[in-house]
Amino acid sequence: MSRTALCSDRVLLNDWHVVADLTNLSSTAPFHTRLLGVDLTIRCGGRYRRQVVRSDGGEPVNSDSRYGFLWACLGKPERDIVFVPEANEADRYLVTGGSIAVNVSGLRAVENFLDMGHFPFIHTGWLGEEPHTEVAPYKVELTDADEVVATECKFYQPVASPTAKEGFVVDYIYKVIRPYTVALYKSNPVHKARLDVITLFVQPVDEERCIAHPFLCYLKEGVSEASIRSFMQLIFAQDKPILENQLPKRLPLDPRAETPIRADAVSVYYRRWLRDRAVTFGAIPARM
Repeated sequence: MSRTALCSDRVLLNDWHVVADLTNLSSTAPFHTRLLGVDLTIRCGGRYRRQVVRSDGGEPVNSDSRYGFLWACLGKPERDIVFVPEANEADRYLVTGGSIAVNVSGLRAVENFLDMGHFPFIHTGWLGEEPHTEVAPYKVELTDADEVVATECKFYQPVASPTAKEGFVVDYIYKVIRPYTVALYKSNPVHKARLDVITLFVQPVDEERCIAHPFLCYLKEGVSEASIRSFMQLIFAQDKPILENQLPKRLPLDPRAETPIRADAVSVYYRRWLRDRAVTFGAIPARM
């Protein structure tokens, strides 16, 4: 299957996906993008008047704005846009972390986001360092909301966030909310009892390309919006070449395709979750 193939997964076609950071849109020029193999044109007639149309025929596409992003649904929405409760907390900065194009399946990008094992080797001196390389056992479960959640995740990080003054063992919670949406909750260095939240909205451009849209909900004390965005872009810049060198570019869903280790528990669960929901776009389906 070529990377230009259109999507036939109902679960994806009838869901909402980010298609643009609102700061990238202009009232004087159309914005062109791609979602699930479909070329889209975004036209802005003012701050709150935005229209998304298919470039191939001009048909309008369902669209809405939330969290500083423009969202689109190619089919008929079967549920609302992902809810991020921390976005309603007044003592947090709400920062869009930049739209990063990556030449790999968006499912690969989500799985990389879930992987603590690469911290000491890819994010050396920031999110990890030797000899602190072991991923301790953690719990993974499926919630009543049909989300994959990994809890009791802990990892030593020398610079866990823009506000970190020293290294410490960081508590993590991972939550896969939709096939292309994943959230990370991690210890705040100032308020140890509260968590900063990073939600990654991955736009599946086609089967082997995506655009990652980070949404950062950070407690305000001791940090600025600029430093939050800069830190996120630094970390993602380290991930991007690793992701783009992964082969195959699509995510194999056959449990025999890639050998997992204990640290990959959430990844194994994520792949099974995708199989159970008949997600094939951006994946190599499991053999029957």
